[in-house]
Amino acid sequence: MKTRITFIHAAEGEFNPEQITVKNDSLSIRSLNAARQERVTFAFNELPQEISQVLNHCRELRIRWSSQYIYDAVPPLASRVSPGLHVLYTPANQGRPATLLCPLLRKVFDDNLKCYLPETSFISPPILARKYIANPPLQFHQLLPSLDELVTYIEQKICRHQGDKYRDICQSHVTSLRSADSLDIDYDSASPALTVTSYWSKPPPKTGWSETIHKYEKATGKIEVGILAIEHATQPEELSVGGFLAVVGEDDNLKPTLFSFPSRHHPLAHSSKYTISFPHPTGLHPTLQLSIPRSSLTAAPLRVPPDTKCALYTYLTLPSSLFADKYQLSTTDPLFLQSHNLVSLRAIAGETDLEAPDWVTHRWGSSLLLELATPSPPSHEGRSANAHDHNGKNKNNNEDDDDGDKDWQITIPLHLRYLSPAPSGYRNISVPWPTVFWACAAEDDEEVAGDKNMGVNPFDRVGFGWDGLFAPGTLFYHFHPDVSVSTENVGRDVDGAMMVESIQVPVLRIGPTTAGDGAGGGAGGGTGPFEDVYSIEMVTLIVVTFGFLWVFTRLGSIVQKGGIGSGDGRRVLEARKKRE
Repeated sequence: MKTRITFIHAAEGEFNPEQITVKNDSLSIRSLNAARQERVTFAFNELPQEISQVLNHCRELRIRWSSQYIYDAVPPLASRVSPGLHVLYTPANQGRPATLLCPLLRKVFDDNLKCYLPETSFISPPILARKYIANPPLQFHQLLPSLDELVTYIEQKICRHQGDKYRDICQSHVTSLRSADSLDIDYDSASPALTVTSYWSKPPPKTGWSETIHKYEKATGKIEVGILAIEHATQPEELSVGGFLAVVGEDDNLKPTLFSFPSRHHPLAHSSKYTISFPHPTGLHPTLQLSIPRSSLTAAPLRVPPDTKCALYTYLTLPSSLFADKYQLSTTDPLFLQSHNLVSLRAIAGETDLEAPDWVTHRWGSSLLLELATPSPPSHEGRSANAHDHNGKNKNNNEDDDDGDKDWQITIPLHLRYLSPAPSGYRNISVPWPTVFWACAAEDDEEVAGDKNMGVNPFDRVGFGWDGLFAPGTLFYHFHPDVSVSTENVGRDVDGAMMVESIQVPVLRIGPTTAGDGAGGGAGGGTGPFEDVYSIEMVTLIVVTFGFLWVFTRLGSIVQKGGIGSGDGRRVLEARKKRE
């Protein structure tokens, strides 16, 4: 087992080397204010048998979990995914999927996951993904508020077998996952090892990071510790970090370091924020409203390589109760696109049936990648004719573009599936916030930006579902979610603000409504003769039965009066009877 612990601090007097004490078999940290990433690599023979059995049927398995609470993604860890559990799975044999994968996911993360078999619960990748990936992965997503079940699983399957000396230390260490902001689990059959990467954007509130990291006698893998800060990079596609490194049990003191590396993911200024809302009333056709300050959109990111074109995108992960009409969003009608400040639907996958109710959908939902329009830059600023421009087609020339005081509004029309009835006549559905980013690629759309190998980045991160929809070497510049103005977070402090929208939608009302029933209780609060779904079924059956009997009776009376047949046929039949 190999461990790498990295602390990223702000560099403005936030760190003093005296806060670190290095000994022969340990490294102590005192009151360190920094973000933290911890990466643990397990050899195949160190894994529980039930995990290795599943991995034997996987070519690749990438699990991404992101907290539903707001957090900072600091560089070089600037990438984001929507809140919840994301699973990207590529089977080792296309004809033999890993049937044990879903039971293991339910056991490890949450028994209520709607994952049963990969071929029925996962969605197939968008067609666009096949342009850049020969065998793109299947995808699963579900909101998951916490990692409590994972912590319990590790305590029982790993910590319990560590022996009395190390069991308590293992359990204490694993418990810290409850406060993690994100978690990655990666497996690639090309290098048979499982990597678990956790990230905390903030230290414990009172003491900061204060702990002693030991190198134990039986441990065979290295424990590397880095205390780093972002430095100025000379190349636009690179990030640079500097600070101190140490290998616990091998180094007697901290070693200074400074290095640069190409990075796929870059941060934007803290003012480059976005917020999400659903205007009320949502009804059966909710509209997702995305708001971005105009000052963040009047130009592409400043530090991009030359001969690069950039476009603005958002990637949505929708539960099965909501869907986007792919025919509506695929339109080339300029009036529709301009009214919503959209450019085009780049990719969509999952449950997109326009008529299916929610209770007949088997897969978790759908995902879509939208290219967004941007406001025209103020005329007095002008623009240099360089490759940072968006090719013109992304510009929206609405008449109100000169209103620089208002945020740029993008609206995405969505549609509600028919949901199961509820006593209140309403149900609440939870929608994770999408991610918003600039994607900047070389002009030919195929060249790897800067001819750099992104794999040399020690913090490289892939497997989000949307990154495979872009050419290799594309650079991503991420906007920061701003939950302070969200209606869901009114009255919350910043640390408790959530990146999940809960919207109330109408459904069929069944049974009597009580004063405290449901969210909002429904209008009127009373009960009528047709508010019970079983009464509706019975009344429908009675009406259909009486209708059938009425039609049958009318046909019988006609036959009795006139006989069977009419016209010449009936006269021939009557003449034949007379001759007999």
